[in-house]
Amino acid sequence: MTSKEWNLVLSRDDERTVEWRTSSYSGGGNDCVEVGFIDAAPVVRDSKHRDGGVIRIETAQWQEMLRAARTGALDLR
Repeated sequence: MTSKEWNLVLSRDDERTVEWRTSSYSGGGNDCVEVGFIDAAPVVRDSKHRDGGVIRIETAQWQEMLRAARTGALDLR
C-alpha cells in the first residue's frame, strides 16, 4: 500500500463532525496522535500537523492494536 492510499483527505463536513481525542498519557502537549471515528472507522492524525492528513485504520487492526497496548505488548523496555 502506498503512502498516498493511506492519506485520507477529509471533507470540511467530516472535519467538523469528527471528535478528535488524545491519550490521557500524552501529557496534554501536542506531541501525540489524535484518534477519531468516521462511520465507525478509526482515523488518526498527528497533533502537531493537524492539516497534514489522516490515516484510516481497519477496525480489526485497530482492535488488535488496542489489545496489544492493553496487555503491554507495545511497551518499550
